[in-house]
Amino acid sequence: MSVEGLSAREAAQLILRRVEREPALRVPLDDALGSVLADDVVSPLDVPAVANAAMDGYAVRSADVRGASVEHPVRLRVVEEIAAGSVPSHTLGPGECSRIYTGAPVPDGADGVIRQEDTDQGSPEVSVASDRDAGSNVRPAGEDIRKGDIVLRAGTELGAAELGALASVGRAHPLVYRRPRVAILATGDEVVDLDQTEEILSGRKVASSNSHTLNALVRQAGGEPVMLGIAGDDPASIRRRIGTAFDCDLLVTTGGVSVGAHDHLRDVIASLGATLEFWRIRMRPGAPVGFGMLGEIPWIGLPGNPVSAMVTFELLVRPAIRKLMGHDAVFRRGVTVRLMEAVTVKPRLQHFLRVVVTEMGETLEARLAGPQGSGMLMSMVRANALLVLPEGQLEAPKGAEATAILFDEHRHATAPSF
Repeated sequence: MSVEGLSAREAAQLILRRVEREPALRVPLDDALGSVLADDVVSPLDVPAVANAAMDGYAVRSADVRGASVEHPVRLRVVEEIAAGSVPSHTLGPGECSRIYTGAPVPDGADGVIRQEDTDQGSPEVSVASDRDAGSNVRPAGEDIRKGDIVLRAGTELGAAELGALASVGRAHPLVYRRPRVAILATGDEVVDLDQTEEILSGRKVASSNSHTLNALVRQAGGEPVMLGIAGDDPASIRRRIGTAFDCDLLVTTGGVSVGAHDHLRDVIASLGATLEFWRIRMRPGAPVGFGMLGEIPWIGLPGNPVSAMVTFELLVRPAIRKLMGHDAVFRRGVTVRLMEAVTVKPRLQHFLRVVVTEMGETLEARLAGPQGSGMLMSMVRANALLVLPEGQLEAPKGAEATAILFDEHRHATAPSF
C-alpha cells in the first residue's frame, strides 16, 4: 500500500530496503578506483618478498664493523655489487661486504647496510668510518605484509593506497561490486538543455541545471550516469524516455512529481506497472518526492526546484547508490555544530538548511549560507553542509547546538543522522 507523508529518515530506510547491491565482477586493477571489494584479499606472498636494503651503501656483517670510527676505520673487501632486481651470488664471510643499492636483496650473511656517506666508497676495498648502521637499514621479508595476511577485507572502498596494496600482492583483477548505471530524466516544458542558448538567454526557457547537477552528483557518489534527456509535460514523451531506462539499475527523475495539472510523472510511472511506495515527505525543501519499483528497477522522483533536487539526492539517492555499489555504511555521519545566528523556520516540518560550517578551535560553527528559497542554487554553491532542524522545531537560538551533515564528510554510518 502506498504511503504519504513519511519522514525523511523513514523514506531513506524504505528505499534501502528495496535496493539490492549490484553483482560482483572482476575488473582490471586500474579500473577499480572507487569500487568496493566483494571478497577478502589474502596475500600469496611476503611483502617485501626478501630482505632488502633501505638505502644505498654496503651490506656488511655487523661483527666486522663494530667500533669503526673516523679515527679507526675498518677496511672490508667488496665481493660484489647488488642492484635492485638482481640476485646476490655470494654469502658474506668475515671481512667481506657487498656494494648495494636501495631495494636490492641483502646477501646471506649480512645483517646491516652501512650508508655510503660513512665510507670512502672504495673498491675493491672500502673504508668504513662509522658503526652507527651496524644491524640497521635492512627491511626484513614480510615487514609490510606476511603471506596469508588479509590485505583488504570485503566492503573496502578502493582508493589509491588500496590499489597499490593490491598490486603489491599481484591482484591484477580484484573482485568488486559493479558500479550502478543511474538513469537521469528531467521533465518540464519550460526546461531546455544548453544547446538552446538563445532560448535561455532570452528568458523564454529555463536551463535544465538539474540534469548537469544530478550527473555530477551521481558520479561523485560512484555511479555511472545515463542521461535520458528532457521530457516535456506530456505523458507520451515521459513514457518514451523512461522506456530507454530498463537496462539501468536506478531511475532518477526530476520535476513533474507534484500534483499540478501538468505533473504527469506519477501517473506515467503507475501506468508502467510501478508499485508506488510514497510520493511525499515531511521535510523542507523537497517535500514532493516519489519512490516506487519499476519491476526490478527502483525509481526515485525528485522535485524540480534545484535546491530541493540536490538536498533530496543527498538524503535519499546517494545512500541508495552507495548500497548498490556494495557499501554497508551509506549515510554521511552527522556532526555537532554551534549556531552563530538565530534560526527561525516554518511550517512544522523537518528542515534541512544550507549552512557554512567553519572550524573554530575544537568547535564547529554554522551560519546560514544565505536565503533558503528552494530555487536559489547559489545557496548550495556557498554551503558546505545541511543543518538539520527536527520536525516541529520552529526556531533555534544563537549559540544552540544542532546536527549538520557535511558535504565533504567521508566517514559514513549505517543509520541516517537525520
